Amino acid sequence: MKKLTDIQGVIFDYGGTIDTNSRHWAEVLWEKYRELQVPVDKPVFREAYVHGERTLARQPLVKPEDNFYDVLRIKTRVQMDWLVENGILPHEKAVAENYASRIADACYAYVLEVLKRTRPVVKTLSEHYKLVLVSNFYGNIQAVLKDFGLDGFFSRIVESSVVGVRKPDPAIYRLGVEAMGLPAGQVLVVGDSFSKDVVPAKKVGCKVAWLKGEGWGNEETDDSLPDVVITDLPDLLPYLIID
Repeated sequence: MKKLTDIQGVIFDYGGTIDTNSRHWAEVLWEKYRELQVPVDKPVFREAYVHGERTLARQPLVKPEDNFYDVLRIKTRVQMDWLVENGILPHEKAVAENYASRIADACYAYVLEVLKRTRPVVKTLSEHYKLVLVSNFYGNIQAVLKDFGLDGFFSRIVESSVVGVRKPDPAIYRLGVEAMGLPAGQVLVVGDSFSKDVVPAKKVGCKVAWLKGEGWGNEETDDSLPDVVITDLPDLLPYLIID
Protein backbone atom coordinates (compact mmCIF):
# COMPACT_ATOMS: atom_id res chain seq x y z
CA MET A 1 0.00 0.00 0.00
CA LYS A 2 1.41 3.35 -1.09
CA LYS A 3 0.57 6.09 1.40
CA LEU A 4 -0.52 9.52 0.22
CA THR A 5 2.24 11.43 1.95
CA ASP A 6 1.70 14.87 0.38
CA ILE A 7 -1.95 15.36 1.31
CA GLN A 8 -2.72 18.44 3.43
CA GLY A 9 -6.50 18.65 3.03
CA VAL A 10 -9.45 16.40 2.16
CA ILE A 11 -12.56 17.26 0.14
CA PHE A 12 -15.52 14.99 0.78
CA ASP A 13 -18.53 14.32 -1.38
CA TYR A 14 -21.67 13.79 0.73
CA GLY A 15 -24.45 11.82 -0.95
CA GLY A 16 -23.41 8.27 -1.77
CA THR A 17 -20.17 8.70 0.15
CA ILE A 18 -20.76 9.64 3.78
CA ASP A 19 -24.44 8.73 3.97
CA THR A 20 -24.50 5.40 2.09
CA ASN A 21 -20.81 4.34 2.01
CA SER A 22 -20.67 3.85 -1.78
CA ARG A 23 -24.28 2.95 -2.70
CA HIS A 24 -26.12 5.10 -5.19
CA TRP A 25 -29.25 6.50 -3.60
CA ALA A 26 -31.44 5.04 -6.33
CA GLU A 27 -30.31 1.56 -5.29
CA VAL A 28 -31.02 2.27 -1.63
CA LEU A 29 -34.52 3.49 -2.46
CA TRP A 30 -35.18 0.56 -4.79
CA GLU A 31 -34.18 -1.83 -2.01
CA LYS A 32 -36.74 -0.22 0.29
CA TYR A 33 -39.41 -0.29 -2.43
CA ARG A 34 -38.90 -4.05 -2.67
CA GLU A 35 -38.81 -4.59 1.08
CA LEU A 36 -42.11 -2.73 1.47
CA GLN A 37 -43.58 -4.48 -1.58
CA VAL A 38 -44.46 -1.36 -3.54
CA PRO A 39 -46.09 -2.83 -6.69
CA VAL A 40 -43.69 -1.46 -9.33
CA ASP A 41 -40.89 -2.98 -11.37
CA LYS A 42 -37.43 -1.47 -11.56
CA PRO A 43 -37.81 0.33 -14.94
CA VAL A 44 -40.92 2.10 -13.62
CA PHE A 45 -39.15 2.91 -10.37
CA ARG A 46 -36.28 4.42 -12.35
CA GLU A 47 -38.74 6.72 -14.14
CA ALA A 48 -40.28 7.78 -10.82
CA TYR A 49 -36.83 8.36 -9.32
CA VAL A 50 -35.60 10.46 -12.25
CA HIS A 51 -38.85 12.46 -12.21
CA GLY A 52 -38.35 13.11 -8.50
CA GLU A 53 -34.75 14.26 -8.88
CA ARG A 54 -35.62 16.57 -11.77
CA THR A 55 -38.57 17.99 -9.87
CA LEU A 56 -36.42 18.78 -6.83
CA ALA A 57 -33.81 20.37 -9.09
CA ARG A 58 -36.42 22.64 -10.70
CA GLN A 59 -38.66 23.47 -7.77
CA PRO A 60 -37.63 24.79 -4.33
CA LEU A 61 -39.52 22.07 -2.46
CA VAL A 62 -36.66 21.57 0.00
CA LYS A 63 -36.19 24.43 2.46
CA PRO A 64 -32.85 25.42 4.05
CA GLU A 65 -34.06 24.25 7.48
CA ASP A 66 -35.11 20.78 6.27
CA ASN A 67 -33.13 17.85 7.68
CA PHE A 68 -32.53 14.64 5.77
CA TYR A 69 -35.72 12.99 6.95
CA ASP A 70 -37.63 15.96 5.54
CA VAL A 71 -35.79 15.51 2.22
CA LEU A 72 -36.68 11.83 2.14
CA ARG A 73 -40.34 12.58 2.77
CA ILE A 74 -40.37 15.14 -0.02
CA LYS A 75 -38.54 12.83 -2.45
CA THR A 76 -40.75 9.82 -1.79
CA ARG A 77 -43.94 11.89 -1.92
CA VAL A 78 -42.98 13.28 -5.35
CA GLN A 79 -42.20 9.76 -6.56
CA MET A 80 -45.51 8.41 -5.27
CA ASP A 81 -47.46 11.27 -6.82
CA TRP A 82 -45.89 10.44 -10.17
CA LEU A 83 -46.80 6.75 -9.78
CA VAL A 84 -50.40 7.69 -8.97
CA GLU A 85 -50.65 10.19 -11.83
CA ASN A 86 -49.42 7.54 -14.26
CA GLY A 87 -51.91 4.94 -13.05
CA ILE A 88 -49.34 2.66 -11.45
CA LEU A 89 -50.61 3.14 -7.91
CA PRO A 90 -54.29 3.52 -7.00
CA HIS A 91 -55.76 7.02 -6.74
CA GLU A 92 -56.05 6.75 -2.99
CA LYS A 93 -54.12 9.39 -1.10
CA ALA A 94 -53.71 7.20 1.97
CA VAL A 95 -52.01 4.43 -0.02
CA ALA A 96 -49.39 6.71 -1.58
CA GLU A 97 -48.85 8.55 1.69
CA ASN A 98 -48.34 5.28 3.55
CA TYR A 99 -45.71 4.09 1.06
CA ALA A 100 -43.93 7.47 1.09
CA SER A 101 -43.82 7.58 4.89
CA ARG A 102 -42.61 4.00 5.32
CA ILE A 103 -39.90 4.31 2.65
CA ALA A 104 -38.66 7.55 4.20
CA ASP A 105 -38.57 5.92 7.63
CA ALA A 106 -36.63 2.92 6.29
CA CYS A 107 -34.12 5.06 4.37
CA TYR A 108 -33.50 7.34 7.34
CA ALA A 109 -32.86 4.33 9.58
CA TYR A 110 -30.51 2.97 6.92
CA VAL A 111 -28.43 6.16 6.95
CA LEU A 112 -28.20 6.16 10.73
CA GLU A 113 -26.71 2.66 10.57
CA VAL A 114 -24.24 3.60 7.82
CA LEU A 115 -23.10 6.66 9.77
CA LYS A 116 -21.96 4.40 12.59
CA ARG A 117 -19.26 3.30 10.15
CA THR A 118 -18.57 6.48 8.17
CA ARG A 119 -18.87 9.27 10.75
CA PRO A 120 -15.82 8.05 12.77
CA VAL A 121 -13.73 8.24 9.57
CA VAL A 122 -14.74 11.85 8.96
CA LYS A 123 -14.12 12.68 12.61
CA THR A 124 -10.66 11.11 12.59
CA LEU A 125 -9.64 12.90 9.40
CA SER A 126 -10.92 16.22 10.77
CA GLU A 127 -8.45 15.87 13.62
CA HIS A 128 -5.50 15.66 11.20
CA TYR A 129 -6.55 17.48 8.02
CA LYS A 130 -8.57 20.47 6.94
CA LEU A 131 -11.87 19.17 5.52
CA VAL A 132 -14.15 20.77 2.93
CA LEU A 133 -17.48 19.36 1.70
CA VAL A 134 -18.40 19.61 -1.99
CA SER A 135 -21.90 18.38 -2.75
CA ASN A 136 -24.73 18.53 -5.25
CA PHE A 137 -27.53 19.29 -2.81
CA TYR A 138 -30.73 21.24 -2.31
CA GLY A 139 -29.66 24.23 -0.22
CA ASN A 140 -30.08 22.49 3.14
CA ILE A 141 -26.83 20.57 3.56
CA GLN A 142 -26.02 22.53 6.73
CA ALA A 143 -29.24 21.28 8.35
CA VAL A 144 -28.48 17.72 7.24
CA LEU A 145 -24.96 17.81 8.67
CA LYS A 146 -26.25 19.20 11.96
CA ASP A 147 -28.94 16.51 12.17
CA PHE A 148 -26.31 13.80 11.76
CA GLY A 149 -23.66 15.34 14.02
CA LEU A 150 -21.34 16.10 11.11
CA ASP A 151 -21.52 19.88 11.16
CA GLY A 152 -18.38 20.50 13.20
CA PHE A 153 -15.98 18.61 10.93
CA PHE A 154 -15.89 20.81 7.80
CA SER A 155 -14.21 24.21 7.60
CA ARG A 156 -16.13 25.14 4.44
CA ILE A 157 -19.17 23.88 2.50
CA VAL A 158 -19.49 24.15 -1.28
CA GLU A 159 -23.10 23.27 -2.15
CA SER A 160 -24.28 23.24 -5.76
CA SER A 161 -27.58 25.03 -5.22
CA VAL A 162 -25.77 27.81 -3.34
CA VAL A 163 -22.77 28.36 -5.64
CA GLY A 164 -24.71 27.83 -8.89
CA VAL A 165 -22.57 25.06 -10.37
CA ARG A 166 -23.11 21.31 -10.19
CA LYS A 167 -21.02 18.21 -10.61
CA PRO A 168 -19.73 16.96 -12.99
CA ASP A 169 -18.58 20.49 -13.83
CA PRO A 170 -14.97 20.66 -12.59
CA ALA A 171 -15.62 24.26 -11.53
CA ILE A 172 -17.33 23.07 -8.35
CA TYR A 173 -14.18 21.21 -7.33
CA ARG A 174 -12.13 24.25 -8.24
CA LEU A 175 -14.23 26.16 -5.70
CA GLY A 176 -13.53 23.40 -3.19
CA VAL A 177 -9.78 23.74 -3.73
CA GLU A 178 -10.03 27.52 -3.36
CA ALA A 179 -11.94 27.05 -0.12
CA MET A 180 -9.21 24.71 1.05
CA GLY A 181 -6.52 27.30 0.37
CA LEU A 182 -4.02 24.66 -0.76
CA PRO A 183 -2.49 23.62 -4.09
CA ALA A 184 -4.77 21.10 -5.82
CA GLY A 185 -2.03 18.48 -5.74
CA GLN A 186 -2.08 18.52 -1.94
CA VAL A 187 -5.84 17.95 -1.79
CA LEU A 188 -7.48 14.51 -1.72
CA VAL A 189 -11.04 14.24 -3.03
CA VAL A 190 -13.15 11.37 -1.67
CA GLY A 191 -16.27 10.48 -3.63
CA ASP A 192 -18.38 7.59 -4.87
CA SER A 193 -19.21 8.73 -8.41
CA PHE A 194 -16.67 8.11 -11.15
CA SER A 195 -18.15 10.68 -13.55
CA LYS A 196 -19.15 13.29 -10.95
CA ASP A 197 -16.27 13.01 -8.47
CA VAL A 198 -13.27 11.18 -9.91
CA VAL A 199 -13.16 12.70 -13.39
CA PRO A 200 -13.77 16.38 -12.49
CA ALA A 201 -11.50 16.27 -9.43
CA LYS A 202 -8.64 14.86 -11.51
CA LYS A 203 -9.21 17.58 -14.12
CA VAL A 204 -8.70 20.18 -11.39
CA GLY A 205 -5.44 18.45 -10.37
CA CYS A 206 -6.50 16.83 -7.09
CA LYS A 207 -5.61 13.40 -5.84
CA VAL A 208 -8.68 11.18 -5.72
CA ALA A 209 -9.86 8.28 -3.57
CA TRP A 210 -12.73 6.57 -5.38
CA LEU A 211 -15.23 4.93 -3.05
CA LYS A 212 -16.28 2.34 -5.60
CA GLY A 213 -19.54 0.58 -4.92
CA GLU A 214 -23.04 -0.05 -6.16
CA GLY A 215 -23.60 2.49 -8.91
CA TRP A 216 -26.62 3.07 -11.09
CA GLY A 217 -26.55 2.46 -14.79
CA ASN A 218 -23.76 1.46 -17.15
CA GLU A 219 -21.21 4.15 -16.38
CA GLU A 220 -17.84 3.76 -18.07
CA THR A 221 -15.09 3.69 -15.47
CA ASP A 222 -11.33 3.32 -15.32
CA ASP A 223 -9.71 2.07 -12.11
CA SER A 224 -6.36 3.52 -13.19
CA LEU A 225 -7.57 7.14 -13.04
CA PRO A 226 -8.08 7.54 -9.26
CA ASP A 227 -5.06 7.43 -6.97
CA VAL A 228 -6.83 5.09 -4.54
CA VAL A 229 -9.77 2.71 -5.01
CA ILE A 230 -11.65 1.57 -1.91
CA THR A 231 -15.03 -0.09 -1.33
CA ASP A 232 -15.53 0.85 2.33
CA LEU A 233 -14.80 4.32 3.73
CA PRO A 234 -12.75 3.13 6.76
CA ASP A 235 -10.31 1.58 4.27
CA LEU A 236 -9.20 5.12 3.39
CA LEU A 237 -7.43 5.74 6.69
CA PRO A 238 -4.40 3.47 6.12
CA TYR A 239 -3.52 5.43 2.97
CA LEU A 240 -3.14 8.66 4.91
CA ILE A 241 -0.53 9.74 7.43
CA ILE A 242 -2.30 9.65 10.76
CA ASP A 243 -0.27 9.31 13.95
